[in-house]
Amino acid sequence: MPEKKTALLYYFAYGSNMAVERLQARVPSAKRVVTARLTGHALRFHKKGMDGSGKCDVVSTGNPADCVHGIVFEIATAEKPALDRAEGPRYVQQHVQLVLTDGSPVDAFLYVVADKGRFTDAAIKPFCWYKYHVLYGARSNGLPGDYIARIEAELEQPDRDEQRRIHEMRVYVKNAASGP
Repeated sequence: MPEKKTALLYYFAYGSNMAVERLQARVPSAKRVVTARLTGHALRFHKKGMDGSGKCDVVSTGNPADCVHGIVFEIATAEKPALDRAEGPRYVQQHVQLVLTDGSPVDAFLYVVADKGRFTDAAIKPFCWYKYHVLYGARSNGLPGDYIARIEAELEQPDRDEQRRIHEMRVYVKNAASGP
């Protein structure tokens, strides 16, 4: 694990921010460091998004066999407020200890739903473009196949707002001015 510099933070992305293009659109300094896992937790798409769809969250299960896979990024401390705004008021920062592939630990922060009673709904589904961000990030970062299969199995819903879908997918286009 590289030694982080003082002006950098380790951020653990486990949802749509695993897609490097999406995260760098929000926080240009973001650099992928390593894949990691958060043990004793499970991934859920149950956060009530401001747009009416489901977003990712991690929940503690207490079972050491459960884990959430994700990516550790270095981000500039000065850009963290932009990431806080992008994540929104329904998420709060939490510091966690992650496990690397070789078993060594690393400390990072992540975002979890602030009030699971008010801001989650097990019946809510992600928009197709949001699930795409999560899958793209998982695949492009080489997360385990069985973990990717669990994400693929999540039900999704279409987004009736075509402009929002186009806007969301634009991060994958090299020249955003030319459109998708």
